[in-house]
Amino acid sequence: MNAKYKRVALAYSGGLDTSIIIPWLKENYGCEIVAIAADVGQEEELEGLREKAIATGAVEIYIEDLRHEFVADYIFPTLRAGAVYEHKYLLGTSFARPVIAKRHVEIAKQTGCDALAHGCTGKGNDQVRFELTFKALAPELPVIAPWREWNIVSREDAIDYATERNIPIAVSREKIYSRDRNIWHISHEGGILEDPASEPEEAMYMLSKSPEDASNTPEYVEIGFEKATPVSVNGEELDPVPLLMKLNEIGARNGIGRIDIVENRLVGMKSRGCYETPGGTLLLAALRELESLCLDRESSHYKEILAHKYADMVYFGQWFTPLRESLDAFVNKLTERVSGTCKLKLYKGNVIIAGRTSPNTLYRPDLASFTMGASYDQKDAAGFINIFGLPMKVQALADAEKK
Repeated sequence: MNAKYKRVALAYSGGLDTSIIIPWLKENYGCEIVAIAADVGQEEELEGLREKAIATGAVEIYIEDLRHEFVADYIFPTLRAGAVYEHKYLLGTSFARPVIAKRHVEIAKQTGCDALAHGCTGKGNDQVRFELTFKALAPELPVIAPWREWNIVSREDAIDYATERNIPIAVSREKIYSRDRNIWHISHEGGILEDPASEPEEAMYMLSKSPEDASNTPEYVEIGFEKATPVSVNGEELDPVPLLMKLNEIGARNGIGRIDIVENRLVGMKSRGCYETPGGTLLLAALRELESLCLDRESSHYKEILAHKYADMVYFGQWFTPLRESLDAFVNKLTERVSGTCKLKLYKGNVIIAGRTSPNTLYRPDLASFTMGASYDQKDAAGFINIFGLPMKVQALADAEKK
C-alpha cells in the first residue's frame, strides 16, 4: 500500500470508472477520498450519487451545480468563436472538463486534500483536459490517474472488479456504451461503434427522436442574439440554462443534432463516436446566419481561421491559457455588432434557414438588387478588375514570352 497521500480529491461521476476508483484508492493508497461531482446537466445521472459515493468509501461528497457557469462562461464563448472540431464535433465533452476541473481544484484546496485524482483512461483526451487545468490552477498538487497505474485494461475488467466488490453500476457486458452527458450534448462510444463500418443502432440514442419518426409538419423557431450571445427563443427572453434546455427540447423532437464522426484524438489515435447536440446545432446555425448579415467580408473570413484554432484549443484542454483568453477578447470585439434574430425551419433532422434580421445589417438592398441604381456604378468594375487581375495578367505575359 502506498501511504504517500492522506486525502485525495476525486472527480466523481458515479459511472463505471469512478465507482471502482474509490475502493481502489483506499486499497492501494490507504487515503481518505473526497468525491467531487459536478452538475453540468446530466439530470437523472445525478440521482443517488451521494449515497453511492459514501457507500463505496468516500468520506465526503460535494455535488456542485455548475450549469449556469458552464453555459455562460464556457459554452457561449465557444459558440461565439464558431469553434467546431473537425467540421462536426461541437465540443460538448471538451469544454465541460475545464469547468469541472476548476471547481475540483477549489474544493480540494478548501478541504485540505494533498492530491487530485480522476477516472480518465490513458488513451483518451479527458486526461489531458483535466490535468492541464490542474497544472494551470493547482500546479503544486500531484495527480493520481488509476487507469495509468492499475492492471484493469478494459471495461469488462472494470465490470468484474465492481461485481467482486458489490459496487452497483449502470453498465453490463451487454450494455457496453461509454457515454458522457451534459446540458449541451450526449456522446456515445464503444460497443459496435468501435467498427466504423457499423451503422449506429437506434436504441443507442437517448436525447433525440429519429428523423424518420419526427413530425411530418415543419416547426419554426426564432432565436435572438445580443452581441453574438443567445438571449431569446420565439421572442421570450431566457437566462442561459433555460434557453439551452428549451432549444434542446425543440431540436430533439425534430431529430436535430445527430452526428457520427471518426475524429483524431489528441493522443494520436482515431476514435469513432456518435453525438447528440440538438440545441447547440440550432444555436450554431442561427448565429452563423446572423453573422452573414453583420460581419464584413474580411472579418468573417478571418474569424473562420480563428475558429479552427479555438476548436483545437478547447479539444486539447488548453482553456486556461493566455491565448484562449486573448482569442475571446478578439471575438468579443469582433461580434459587438452581431445582434438580431434568425428564424429556422426544422423538418426531420434538417435545419433550414427561414429568415434573419439585424439592426446592424450590412446587407443593402439598393446595392444587392439586380435593378440598376445610383448607389453602384457598374462602370467602376472595369478598373477594379484590371487592378485586381494585374498579377495574373503579368504572369500570363511572362509565360507567353518564354514560348
